[in-house]
Amino acid sequence: MERRFQLRWDEEELARAFKVTTKDVREYLTDGRRVSFIIERRLMWEHQGWKLAPSEGAGYDLLDPDGGMWEVRSITRQGVYFNPSNQVGSGRMFNEDGFQAKLSGIKGFILSDIVGFPIVDVFVVPVENILRWHRDRILGANAKVSRAKFMNVLSHEIRY
Repeated sequence: MERRFQLRWDEEELARAFKVTTKDVREYLTDGRRVSFIIERRLMWEHQGWKLAPSEGAGYDLLDPDGGMWEVRSITRQGVYFNPSNQVGSGRMFNEDGFQAKLSGIKGFILSDIVGFPIVDVFVVPVENILRWHRDRILGANAKVSRAKFMNVLSHEIRY
C-alpha cells in the first residue's frame, strides 16, 4: 500500500444505485461512524493480500500481507483520534495505559480524509509517528488532533 493516495467515488452513480439523492450519499459517506465499514473493505479489495480483522472487536481493522495490524480511522471536520474506540464518546475518558496498549499492538493508522468526499485523501501513518506526536504534545490531551492541524502540520512530516 502506498503511503499517501486517493480513493474516488462517483456520487451520482452511488445515488442512483441506492435510489437516494447525492446529498444523502454525501451526508452518509462523510460521517466517520458510517463510512468506516465501506473504507475498510475498499482498502482491502484494492490492496492485494490485505485482510479484514476477524471481528469488529479485534483491536485492529486490517491485516497487511506480512501480518501487521492496522487501524483505519476517518479524518472528519472535527479531526481524528488515535486512542482506543472505547475511550471515545459521551462519558468516556482518555486513559494513557489503554492508549499505550492500543499502540503497542498495531503497526499504524490508515487515515482517510472523508471531508473531501467523493475524493478521499488517504494517509498511512506508522505507529512511531503517533507515539512521537503524543510525546511531543502535538496531539491533544485525549490523543486527538484537529483536521486543520493534521492537514497543515502533521501530514507534511509523515515519516516512512
